[in-house]
Amino acid sequence: MPVIHLETFIAAPVSVCFDLNRDIDVHTRSTARTKERAVAGVTSGLIGAGQYVTWEAVHFGVRQRLTTRVTVCERPHEFVDEQAQGPFEYFTHRHQFREFQGGTLMIDDFAYASPLGILGRIADALFLERYMRNLLLERARVIKALAGSDVNADEA
Repeated sequence: MPVIHLETFIAAPVSVCFDLNRDIDVHTRSTARTKERAVAGVTSGLIGAGQYVTWEAVHFGVRQRLTTRVTVCERPHEFVDEQAQGPFEYFTHRHQFREFQGGTLMIDDFAYASPLGILGRIADALFLERYMRNLLLERARVIKALAGSDVNADEA
């Protein structure tokens, strides 16, 4: 079972980073490369505890659907979303936000299991884990840029 751990410093308040991470429209923007869009559940704005969203995206040339549910939401420090239905055996994405030296340390822990037993583990080793890490890194980059924009707009 791969676990991807990322830490990103963002020069913005914890509450701004927390809300940007729960924003469906921001998620769509950060995954534009895969044409990801919300098609059911919460399809715009902020998602919260107990709510779900179904995403449709193109990965590896194949259109796929994935439904996630927010199982923990403790504003502004942590939320967790988990696959309710989709292509993985399972996944859990834990988002944490800590005040840190004039900003926020955003921590992503993404744990998942690929389907298909040993074939899934081979895919993880060959390309899937790297692919998932790159998706999460791009998402963090977009959130960091947007948080900086929000902070600058508030200071103007």
